[in-house]
Amino acid sequence: MYGSYQKPRELVWIFGMLIYVLLMAEAFMGYLLPWGQMSYWGAQVIISLFGAVPFVGEDLALWIRGDYNISEVTLTRFFALHVIALPLVLVFLVIFHIMALHEVGSNNPDGIDIKKYKDENGVPLDGVAFHPYMTVKDLVAVIIFLIFFAAVVFFMPTFFGLFIESPNFEPANPLVTPDLIHPVWYFGAYYAILRAIPSIAGSSFPGVAVMGLAIVMLFLLPWLDRGKVRSIRYRGLSFKIALILFAIAFVMLTFLGMQAATPLYTALSQIGTVIYFGYFIFLWVYTYFGLEKTKPVPERVTK
Repeated sequence: MYGSYQKPRELVWIFGMLIYVLLMAEAFMGYLLPWGQMSYWGAQVIISLFGAVPFVGEDLALWIRGDYNISEVTLTRFFALHVIALPLVLVFLVIFHIMALHEVGSNNPDGIDIKKYKDENGVPLDGVAFHPYMTVKDLVAVIIFLIFFAAVVFFMPTFFGLFIESPNFEPANPLVTPDLIHPVWYFGAYYAILRAIPSIAGSSFPGVAVMGLAIVMLFLLPWLDRGKVRSIRYRGLSFKIALILFAIAFVMLTFLGMQAATPLYTALSQIGTVIYFGYFIFLWVYTYFGLEKTKPVPERVTK
């Protein structure tokens, strides 16, 4: 909304996206650890996606599992990656992310740089000290989050089957398939994109490729958006409509990814997928050819 990925903050965005992808891997590997029915079969589905890669797919899936089937070997290596390896990499990525942010400074809702106007000490006139202002502001958000977090942990850990599905209370059994296998809700949108792409010659690789491209597009966002202004406050109406449609499509895909595949849901998934990728294509065309009519951007941060 506020163009925090635009120049000069491309590196901050890239580090943030790397953290996002690594957290997806962290979540996936942690999902296997309860060793329940949904854990086992969810891992079976996700790892089998790597097997769809041409030429090296089967060897890649075997390398990830560490065995010909998902077994205790897979569980052991996922445990090690989940609690040791990936968290260490995350720590370093967060450090690099903060270093990059410190170099270029934070964005603001107006999407303008504040280093142009400084006082006699070289401090931006519109700058706000991180402490106590930002620490107090963030502390409020942390407290609100912890309230909801504690409510889930102590009073409704399954969250009506959304956080922990009932089949996952059953021990993993490779001989019995649950009635409905779907990823957890935070992977739902990408799974819906995967199912929206039909197989070609019995291969699911096209869907896997498109699903991977959906994540890659987020990495490319700083170079796809060539808009002259950052903040949605001063951008054109077409951009605002496109962003709203993108958000609606993503929420719809998240819901559809958690449902059983039906002709109607598949058609809706395909529509959502078109809107998802259409947003990035529209953004590049809209800004590259100068079609966007923007409002005047103030010289300083508005009150």
